[in-house]
Amino acid sequence: MLIKNTLNVAALPKQQVSLRLFWQFATLALLVTGYAGYYLCRSDLSVALPMISAELASKGMDPAVARMRLGSIASLGVLAYALAKFASGGIADLFGGRRNFLVGMGGSVLFTFLFALSGGVVPLMTMVWIGNRAIQATGWAGMVKICSRWFSSTTYGTVMAIISLSYLFGDAAARQFMAVLIGWGFGWREVFYIAGGTLFGIWLLTFILLKETPLDIGETEPGINPRNLFGAEGEKPSPEGLLQLLRPLLSSREFGLACFLSLGFTLVRETFNLWTPTYFTQAVGLSAADAAGKSALFPFFGGVSVLVLGILSDRLGGASRAVMMFAGLLGSGAVLMILAFGNFGRLSEWPVVLVAAIAFLLVGPYSFLAGAVAMDFGGRQGSGTASGFIDGIGYLGGVLAGGYHSAADHGFRMGRSFRGTGQCLLRLEHRGPSLRREAAPRKLKR
Repeated sequence: MLIKNTLNVAALPKQQVSLRLFWQFATLALLVTGYAGYYLCRSDLSVALPMISAELASKGMDPAVARMRLGSIASLGVLAYALAKFASGGIADLFGGRRNFLVGMGGSVLFTFLFALSGGVVPLMTMVWIGNRAIQATGWAGMVKICSRWFSSTTYGTVMAIISLSYLFGDAAARQFMAVLIGWGFGWREVFYIAGGTLFGIWLLTFILLKETPLDIGETEPGINPRNLFGAEGEKPSPEGLLQLLRPLLSSREFGLACFLSLGFTLVRETFNLWTPTYFTQAVGLSAADAAGKSALFPFFGGVSVLVLGILSDRLGGASRAVMMFAGLLGSGAVLMILAFGNFGRLSEWPVVLVAAIAFLLVGPYSFLAGAVAMDFGGRQGSGTASGFIDGIGYLGGVLAGGYHSAADHGFRMGRSFRGTGQCLLRLEHRGPSLRREAAPRKLKR
C-alpha cells in the first residue's frame, strides 16, 4: 500500500509537468505561426507593387508618379506602425496579451480586404494601409505579454529566439507563397483576398486554442526575473493604472539605454535589409541576380545568430545578454568600418563574408531588446509596455534608415553610408558598460 501511494505521488508531478510542457509547446507554436501569418498581410503590398503601379498607369497616371505615391503609402505605413508600437504595449499589459494578438491579426485581415476593395483610389488605399500597419503593431507586444506569463525567466532567451524566427523567416515564406499565386496568374486583388483569407484561418485556430496564462489550464505561472523594474509588483499580471505602469520604466536609466540601443541596432539592420543588394551591385560589381541571392545571407545568418545567442544567454545566465549586446555593437561597428574603408579589388567574396558576419554579430543581440530584455525589465506586469517602447523607438530608426541611406540613390558611395553607420555603432558601444553593470538575476525554478 505504501509503495502504491508513493508511486501515485511521484506520478502526479510528472503528469503536471507533461501538461505544462504540452501547453507551452502549443502556445509557442501558435504564436510563431500566428506572427508569421501577419506577414501575409504585411508583405502583400511590397509583392503587389508592380501590378498596382501598372494598373494606376493604365488609368492615366504617370508611372513615376504612381511609384512615388505607392512608396509614400508604404512609408506612411511604417511610420504608423512605429508610432502605434508605443500604445500597443500598454494595451497588452492593461487588457491582456491574447486580446492584443487576436485583435492585431483580425484587424489586419479586415484592412487587407478593404485595401483590395479600394478600387485603386490612392487616398483610400493610403488610409487603409495606415490602419493595417497600425493595428498590426499590437501583435508583437501581445506575444511578449503572453510569453511573460507562460515561461520562466531562465528560458526567456531561448523562447524569444524561437519567437523571433517568425519575423525572420515569416516574411520570406509569405513572399514565396504570394509569388506562387502571381505565377498562377492571380491579380493583385486576388492575392490580397487569398492572403487575408489564409490569415483568417490562422486567426480561427489561434482564437480556439491560445490561452492567456497557465492559470487557464489549472497550472501556476512560472517565476519572473526578480530584478524587474516593478519589484514585487512585477508578479502581478495587470497594473493598477497607467501611471503605475509607466513610472518604473520611464524613470529607469537602464531602460532608457535599451531604447537608445534599439534605435541604433534597428538603424543598421534596416540599412542592410534595404541596401545590401544595391551595395553588392554598385560597389562589389555583382550581377542583379547574384546580388539578390547573396543578400539572403543577411537574414539567414541573422536567424542563426538569434537561435545560438538566445540559447547561450539562458545557459550562461546573469548579465550575459548585456555582454553579448556590448560585443555585438563593438564587433559589427568594426566590421562596418572595414566595409567602408576596405579596398577589396577583385576579391568580391570578402564583402559578402563581411555582410554575413555583421548579420551574426548584430541580429542576435538586436532580438534580445524587444523580447527577453523587455521581459526582464517588465516582469509579468509591464513586459508589453517595455517591449512596445523599445520596439517603437527602434522602428523610428528603421524610418531613418530609408532616408539617411537613400544617399546611395543620389550618387554617393555606399562606403560613406556604411562608414557613418559604423561610427554610430562604435559610439553606441561606449554606452554598453552601463548595461553590463546590471547584477545577475538569481536562477528560478521553471
